[in-house]
Amino acid sequence: MTYRLNTLALAALMFVAGAPVQAQGLRLQNDPERATIMPVKPQVQADFIVAVVNSEPITGADVRREMNRVIQQLAQQNRPRPDIRTLAPEVLDNLINLRAQLHFARETGMKVEESAIDQAEQTIALQNKFDVAELHRRVVRDGQTVKQFRAELADQILLQRVRERDVEPKVRVTDQELAQFLRDQPASQNLADMQMNLAHILVAVPDGATTDQVAALQARAQQALTRARAGEDFTVLVREYSNASNIANGGQLGLRTADRYPESFVQATLALSVGEVAALVRSPAGFHVLKVLEKSNRSLTPATFVQSHARHILLVPSARLSEAQARDKLLDFKKRVLAKQADFATLARENSQDGSAAKGGDLGWANPGMFVPEFEEVLNRLAPGEVSDPLASRFGLHLIELIERRQATLTPEQQRESVRASLREKKLAEAYLVWAQDIRARAYVELREPPL
Repeated sequence: MTYRLNTLALAALMFVAGAPVQAQGLRLQNDPERATIMPVKPQVQADFIVAVVNSEPITGADVRREMNRVIQQLAQQNRPRPDIRTLAPEVLDNLINLRAQLHFARETGMKVEESAIDQAEQTIALQNKFDVAELHRRVVRDGQTVKQFRAELADQILLQRVRERDVEPKVRVTDQELAQFLRDQPASQNLADMQMNLAHILVAVPDGATTDQVAALQARAQQALTRARAGEDFTVLVREYSNASNIANGGQLGLRTADRYPESFVQATLALSVGEVAALVRSPAGFHVLKVLEKSNRSLTPATFVQSHARHILLVPSARLSEAQARDKLLDFKKRVLAKQADFATLARENSQDGSAAKGGDLGWANPGMFVPEFEEVLNRLAPGEVSDPLASRFGLHLIELIERRQATLTPEQQRESVRASLREKKLAEAYLVWAQDIRARAYVELREPPL
C-alpha cells in the first residue's frame, strides 16, 4: 500500500498534469527504443542510471518503485493493470518533471522543517485510522525505510509550497471574467449539473517554438484528429501521438462536472454526443484532440451545505520563536483549556498573531473551501467543543477549537463565489501546466541507455 498526503495531491486537480516531454531537445514518448527501457520484474543485478536531471540521477530502482506505487493504486481502485511498456516511460517522464521542480525549489532557497514532516505523518496516519508508529511499521513492511518515507514526504511538501509560491498568487478571477462567464452560459445549461469524461491527446508545443515547428506540430495533431474521426481506436492513437501523462489509461481525464474542465475543452465538446471527436483545441500547452466518452446531466449541487464556526490561535515562527517552541506553546494552551484552567478566547486575544485575535480568535461561520486544505482537513475532523493538536500551514502553527456546525443554504452571492472558485481552479490548472513546462525546459535532462 502507498501512503500519500491527500492535501498535497495538487496534481489530481490538473487535467493535463504532466508537462510535455521536452527538455534539451529530447522527447521520450516518441522514442520507441526508450519505451521499453525498464524491466517488468525486479532485477537482482546492480542498479543503473536511466536519466540525469540537473546532475541528479534517476535510477531504474526509482522508476520501478514508482511503477509499483502506480500499479498498487490502480489495484486499490479496481482499475485494470496498465501495459508496462506504456507505463514505464510515463513514470520516468513524471519523475523527471518532479526532479526538475524540486531542484528549482531548492535552488530558490525553499526548505521543509522536520515539524512539517511530523505533521504530514500525523495527517496520513489519521487518514488511514492508525497512529504514526503503525504507519512506520507498515512502511517498513512494504520495503521502504522510515528515512526514505520521510524524505518523500518532504519532497511532496516542497513541491506543494513552490507551487503555492510561484503559481497560485498569479491566478485570480476578476469580476469582469465572472460576469462574462455567467453571460456566456445558456440559461438552461448549468455546467455544475453536467458530468463529462473526455479522452485526450496532447501534441505539446515547447516554449520558444518557431513558426515552422508550431505548424509541424499542428499538422501532427490534425493527423491524429483525422484518424480519430475516421473511427480508429482512440487508445492506440493516444499511445502514438500524446505527450500527456495519462497515456496508461487511454488518455482519459476522468468523469467530473463540466465546470471543472478547462473552458476551452467544455466549449469544444458541449454540443457533442458520446463517441464524437471535437475540432482541434489550442492551449498554452499545445494542440488537443478531445473525444467524449461519457456525458450526463443531473443536478449535482446540494441546496444546503455544512458551515463550521471555529476559532483559532496562530503563532508565526520567527528568529525569537522557533517552530518547536511554537508547537510546545500551543500544546500547553490546549492542556490548559481542556483542564478548564484557561479560556480559549482569552488565550487567542493575548497570543494569536493574526487579525482574529481581537475577536478571541473567532473565525465566524465558514463555508467549505474557505480555509487552506491542511487547516480545513483538521477542522472537519473535530467535534463541537473539541480542540485540535497544533498543525502547520503556510501561515504558521494553529490551534483550533470548533464551536459548532450548522446546515446553511447557498445565497445568490455564494453561488457566484462558487462559480468564481470553479473558474479559478481551471485557471490554476492551466497556469500550473505552463509553469511546469517552463521549469522542465530550463532543466538539463540527459537520458541514458540501460546496461545490456
